[in-house]
Amino acid sequence: MSATRTATLLSPLQGTVEQLTREFDQIPPERKQILNQLTAFVQNKIDAGQKAYLNFICTHNSRRSHLSQIWAQTAAHRYGIPNVVCFSGGTEATAFNPRAVKAMQDAGFSIDKFDHGENPVYNVRFSADAPGIRAFSKKYDDPFNQSSNFAAVMTCSHADENCPVVLGATARIALTYDDPKNFDGTPQEAAKYAERVHEIGREILYAFSQIKV
Repeated sequence: MSATRTATLLSPLQGTVEQLTREFDQIPPERKQILNQLTAFVQNKIDAGQKAYLNFICTHNSRRSHLSQIWAQTAAHRYGIPNVVCFSGGTEATAFNPRAVKAMQDAGFSIDKFDHGENPVYNVRFSADAPGIRAFSKKYDDPFNQSSNFAAVMTCSHADENCPVVLGATARIALTYDDPKNFDGTPQEAAKYAERVHEIGREILYAFSQIKV
């Protein structure tokens, strides 16, 4: 039996989440097989009474890895799954791309910038009942991130192919997504960022909905 207990989300985000949870049947079977690896990692940690550390990794830690990290922390809260701690990182550090930030705000997340510069620091909120997520670009092995006993979730094929070993990871999951960056500066930009935000949210919510608590 899947988790049924749910927690309160910010009102604008709640509508997005309700929509995405009605779309689980849109996820192809082959994607569900990959998502089941994420479910199993978290489930095993929960069953053992341990924290489940997840580090979502893409090349620049600017778009897909941040989106995945934020959705995973949100999904854990939404389904009442304790002791899930999510991070993100890259094979290099750049910045949390403002287009991705805007797309997440449009989905209902509250995001405030409290440290400016070339690599701003953001506070991301998904619920009034949970602490915010400190979001900024960093390498996957940055001291801010968990250094051992975590699952490395590879969110882009470039990082998956060019980072054969993720030090400290006890599991590795290739959950890759197309890069919305390919549409930067085009008329399709906003639509493609929204599409990616919804795709990642739909899949991550599905994975966490399968966890028994």
